[in-house]
Amino acid sequence: MKEYALIFRHEDGQKVASPEQIQIWMKQTMDWIATIAAKNKFVSGTGLPFDDARVVHANKTVTNGPFGEIKETIGGYIIVKADTVDEAVEFAKGCPVLQGEGNTVEVRTIANH
Repeated sequence: MKEYALIFRHEDGQKVASPEQIQIWMKQTMDWIATIAAKNKFVSGTGLPFDDARVVHANKTVTNGPFGEIKETIGGYIIVKADTVDEAVEFAKGCPVLQGEGNTVEVRTIANH
């Protein structure tokens, strides 16, 4: 069994939704993770808030960001165990992040060292 990262790419929800809607999304996400955990396939994960974020560039300059209005910003991830990439993709298909237009979940194999 391998581990896969499911990476959530979307805009900052605080810019596009009310606090109440964000709470609904968080509950949906926790319920989704619970279904994966019930199969003993959840490893770990977290959100990546935009507050106090910085980007370090190749020339060593530092800018504030990333900003949620930039499409394809990483908002969080979970790590799952799966027998195949297709099984990991099936987990990703249930992610509530996909309710947002243009949002995606990237599925990547975690390299074994």
